[in-house]
Amino acid sequence: MLKLYNTLSRKKENFRPIYNKRVGLYTCGPTVYWFAHIGNLRTYIFEDILKRTLKYNGYKVKHVMNITDVGHLTSDADTGEDKLEKGAKREKKSVWEIADFYTKVFKEDLKNLNIIPPNIWIKATDTIKEQIELIKILEKKGFTYKIEDGIYFDTSKLKTYGRLWPKNAGKEIKHRVEMVPGKKHPTDFALWKFSPKDVKRQMEWQSPWGVGFPGWHTECVVMSIKELGIPFDIHCGGVDHILIHHTNEIAQAEAAYGKILARYWFHGEFLNLKEGKMAKSKGNIIVLNDLIQKSFNPLAYRYLCLNAHYRSKLAFSWEALKLAQNSLNKLYEKIREFQSDTNIKQQADDAKKIKSYKKQFLNFINDDLNTPKALALGWKLIKDKSISSKAKYQLLLDFDKIFGLELDQIKLTTIPKEVKDLIQLREQYRKEKQWQKADEIRKKIQKIGYQVEDTKEGPIIKKRGI
Repeated sequence: MLKLYNTLSRKKENFRPIYNKRVGLYTCGPTVYWFAHIGNLRTYIFEDILKRTLKYNGYKVKHVMNITDVGHLTSDADTGEDKLEKGAKREKKSVWEIADFYTKVFKEDLKNLNIIPPNIWIKATDTIKEQIELIKILEKKGFTYKIEDGIYFDTSKLKTYGRLWPKNAGKEIKHRVEMVPGKKHPTDFALWKFSPKDVKRQMEWQSPWGVGFPGWHTECVVMSIKELGIPFDIHCGGVDHILIHHTNEIAQAEAAYGKILARYWFHGEFLNLKEGKMAKSKGNIIVLNDLIQKSFNPLAYRYLCLNAHYRSKLAFSWEALKLAQNSLNKLYEKIREFQSDTNIKQQADDAKKIKSYKKQFLNFINDDLNTPKALALGWKLIKDKSISSKAKYQLLLDFDKIFGLELDQIKLTTIPKEVKDLIQLREQYRKEKQWQKADEIRKKIQKIGYQVEDTKEGPIIKKRGI
C-alpha cells in the first residue's frame, strides 16, 4: 500500500484515489518572469518522483501543471508589482515575450532533469473568463467585498479557513501579510486587482468590477478544477505554498462549491545554501544552467536530491554536487560493466533475489517516497556477489523508473585511441601541475565528443551528453 504524508491531515495516509487506478494530479507551475532556480526545481523533481511512483504502482496519472503568466505580485500581501510586468520593464520586452521566453527555459530545465512533462499545460491568461465567473459565485454567496484596489475574499466568513495550517502558524502568517488600506482582516486576499489609476498595464481585462487582473490564488483554483474537476486527488507544491497560496485556494473552492479542492496535499521542503534559504528576492539564486556551465551533468543534481527525503531540508554546496556527480559516474560505469557481463550464466537463485530486491524497493518508495533508502538499496545490489550481472542490470533499470537517472541510455562505448592518448597526456600534465596545458587537452577531448570526469580512482571518460 502506498503511504504518503498528507499536509491536510498532518499524517501519513494510505493513498486511495477517487477512481480506481486513476489519479488526478495538479502541480503548481512556475511564474514565468525569471529563471527557475535549483531550489524551485527540487520541488519539480519531488513531484516527478511522486508521479513515477504512482505509475510504478499501476496508476494511470492525469497530470496538470499551470503556467502563471499574470497576477503573481512581488508580495504575498497583495502588494507590489505584478512579477510579469516587472520582468518586462527589466528586460524592455512585452510581458507576452517574457512569459514565452521563460516558459521555454523552464521546459528545457525539466527536460535536462529528465522530469516527465505534464499531460496538460494550462496558462492563467487562458482562463480569465472562468476566473471572473468564480469571483461572481463568491460574490453571490457573500464572501467578497470591494476596496479601492480590488475585490477581496473575506476569510472571516469561512469557518474552516486555515485548515491546512500547521499548529502555531499565526505568528508566521502575520509576518507574511500586511494590512492593505481598507482590508478587513490580515488574512483576507485579493480575488481581482484593479489596474492602478493612470497606468496602462500590458495585461488587463474588463470585469463586472472594473478593469484589472485576477489574483494569483484564484487562478490555480480555476485551472485545476477546469481540467480535473472537484475534488481531485492530489495537489502539490513547495512548503512555502502552505500558509497562503494553497490555504487560499482551498478557501475559495470550499466557499464556492462546498467541497475540498483536493483530497491529498503534498509539499516539498526547501533547498538551502550555507547562508540560508535560496530566494530570488535575496538575489542568491543558482540556476540549472550555472551547473551545466561548470560541466556538471544536470542529472547529478537530480541524484543529489534523491539522497534527501523530499520533506527534509537539503543543504546545497558545490562540494556536495561534485560528490553526487562522482557517484552518478560510478553508477554509469557499473551499468556498462554489467552490460558487458550480460552473457554470463545467471545465478541459480537470481529469480528469488530479484523478487526480494523488488519487494524491498517497492516498500521504500511506497513509504512516503523514501528515495534515500531506495538509492542505498541500489548500491547494496551493486555490491551483492550472490546475484548475476544480468540480474543486477535488469533490477537497476527497473529502479530507474523511479530514479530517472537515464540508466537505460548508457551504452557500451569503445574509447578511440586518439582520446586515450590525449587522456594519458593530460594525466601527465596534471602530475606535473601544468594545469593550463591539462585544461587545453580537456577542451580538445570535448571537441572530439567526449568529456573527462576526475575522480580519486582516476579519470572517467564518457561521450558528451551521457
